Amino acid sequence: MKQFLLAAFLIAVPVIAFSTIEVTHHTESQSADSSSHSASRSLGDLSEYESIVEETRKLASKGDMTAAEKRITRFETKWDDEESKLRARAPSAWGNVDAAADKAFAALRTSSPTKPQVKQALDNLTKTLANPGNNAPGAGIQSIAGIAVTDAGGHPLPCEAMLRDLRDVFDQGAFSDANLKQARTLQSQAMERCNADDDVRSDRFSAQALALAKQSL
Repeated sequence: MKQFLLAAFLIAVPVIAFSTIEVTHHTESQSADSSSHSASRSLGDLSEYESIVEETRKLASKGDMTAAEKRITRFETKWDDEESKLRARAPSAWGNVDAAADKAFAALRTSSPTKPQVKQALDNLTKTLANPGNNAPGAGIQSIAGIAVTDAGGHPLPCEAMLRDLRDVFDQGAFSDANLKQARTLQSQAMERCNADDDVRSDRFSAQALALAKQSL
């Protein structure tokens, strides 16, 4: 009887241990999935954006870059329209998607877009949309001449927003005669880069112009 009980015990121990490991692994997996799901929903339902990217990918894979660029513009328009709502909900996650989207726009708007570059940019955008809060932390707020050009996550501020601020300063007549011509040139450069989806350089020009306004006070 003792030998029978010992044999039963030796069989039961690894089974129990294996079951415990399985339960623990399943719980950890569920926790990870839950965390990922929470991060992916920090901006709400992004399925429409994901669909647009997938449609763009299919067009680009066929080599129809003109149609692909036209389709991704639908993403851009919707994204800009919902900026204030989404950005307020999760600023860092919004910045992650915005940066990935800008790269996709740029890949499709070069003079000669290539399938590998476009695919890589769209794949990255899809990945970011699936989990916008999963990117590494940014470098914090960066500034030029005392003017902030990024958010707390290190993402460039929307060039449209900075251009609006700059226009407001012009409307207020904040520039001295000595700085007005240079400020207008910087504004023109900022608008050109913003139209090219180059927020980084556009913000740099806008910040320099806004700094001139400070000097004029």
